[in-house]
Amino acid sequence: MKLGRLFVGVAAGLALSVTAALAEKTTLRISLQLPMKSHLGQNLQLFKEEVEKNSNGNIAVEIYDSAQLYKDNEVPQAVGSGAIEMGVASLTRYVGDIPAVDVFYMPFLLNSEDLVRKAVAPGSPVRGPIDAAIEETGSKVLWWQAYGGVILLSNGGPIKTPDDVKGKKVRVFGKTLGTWIEAAGGAPTLISGSEQYIAYQRGTVDVGMTGVSGVKSRNLWEVMDTITVTNNADIEFIVVVNKDFWEGLPEEHKEIIQAAALKAENTVRDEMSSIEAAAFDAAKENGMTVYEPTDEEIAAWKAAAQPVYDQYLQASGELGQKVLEAARGLQN
Repeated sequence: MKLGRLFVGVAAGLALSVTAALAEKTTLRISLQLPMKSHLGQNLQLFKEEVEKNSNGNIAVEIYDSAQLYKDNEVPQAVGSGAIEMGVASLTRYVGDIPAVDVFYMPFLLNSEDLVRKAVAPGSPVRGPIDAAIEETGSKVLWWQAYGGVILLSNGGPIKTPDDVKGKKVRVFGKTLGTWIEAAGGAPTLISGSEQYIAYQRGTVDVGMTGVSGVKSRNLWEVMDTITVTNNADIEFIVVVNKDFWEGLPEEHKEIIQAAALKAENTVRDEMSSIEAAAFDAAKENGMTVYEPTDEEIAAWKAAAQPVYDQYLQASGELGQKVLEAARGLQN
């Protein structure tokens, strides 16, 4: 009887040990709309390698690139609902719930690397309130991924001033960018990043809008021949994790993930200038013309942009006013 009880006790203990070991295993599935060769894809690869190495394989990271699982605009809901553990989305995809996120798309507000770095620093008066608001949607922000400044794409010549978009259909990827195009006299058309190439190829829009790294990763020189470097807004992507899933993780796993996220964030931010430079070089090598607007042309764009600020403040309420004032304060 004693041996029997001992056997049962040992077996139960082993079962508990096995159960505990299994409980310590974590799988992170990440949805990405861009190809793995993009700098955001490579940044996720860095995160994966760090996490899997430092967890001794107890945390597995699976990356589903090129919108295999979800398009960019579907990521906030997919992650917030727990349909997938993690995802990468353009920050502006949260504008429906949090209009204030589009402070980064206020025309010519954060138009230098120094200003952007100050604004996106963890806990900054611009980023901090936005991260907190996103958490209310069911997702926790793990890190921000730099994507560079906005450029315009066209065929047959540059888009020098607002006059050049009047009456034209322009691809946009956010509500505020659409307001900017409307203020300039164009017709904004919301098109997901993964659908850009075919939209330009089919002539769904006349003018494109993206970050220059996207020109390289998506081979957009095959369907557009000119880049205009307006740099009117800062494009940021965020990597989010389902909040309930996160809170259920072992503390050790959280620490490993957060450390890898911080490394990934710092790496992509530090490399952004060289990434953009390489993308511009690749565009030129593939036959594109790169046009830098003059001060007078930028002044014309700025003059047409005031309605964007008015509409932003009206739509984003107290939080919008708070982060806009904080962003303006960075210039002092």
